[in-house]
Amino acid sequence: DYELCEEWGHLYPVPREDLINLHREHLLHLLEMGDMEKALQLLQRIEDPGVCLAISEQCLDQHPNLAASHFLADYLTAHFYASLTTARRNEIQALYIGSKVLLTLPELSRVNYFHLSSRPLLMLEQLLMNMKVDWVAVAVQTLHQLLAGQEVGFTVEDIDSLLSKYAEKALSFPFTLKEKRS
Repeated sequence: DYELCEEWGHLYPVPREDLINLHREHLLHLLEMGDMEKALQLLQRIEDPGVCLAISEQCLDQHPNLAASHFLADYLTAHFYASLTTARRNEIQALYIGSKVLLTLPELSRVNYFHLSSRPLLMLEQLLMNMKVDWVAVAVQTLHQLLAGQEVGFTVEDIDSLLSKYAEKALSFPFTLKEKRS
């Protein structure tokens, strides 16, 4: 049905907003089905870059599943980096990095941290608080690789500072140990 509507859009004048809505719903449908190849083909068929940017951003703002969010963040960064404001660019790159970190976690645990996908540092802190040290090690390694030469609103130093803070808390004792003497 989406493809038929798209053909109608080529034959008859369709208002820009209706065209954006059609393509957005089609793209979300393809992403929900996990068909990233067809989603990419759909985005490549859209001739107007402004429409393509609007569709991609609107889809991303609807917080689709993890794979879809990762795909959209990657697409927006690759094709519209210069068109985005600095704040929006940082937000999208943080979501890309956060989704990449989420993909390193065990599949059944991802749902518990998905709401933090756009805030990788907070996700890392949550993992530390939940004592998921093995997961933190993989997440930190992934973050170090992804942050090389990128500006996303936080740095490797911020990660190191967070790790130092929690390492210090793990070693501090709120009370003193006293020997019992008889």
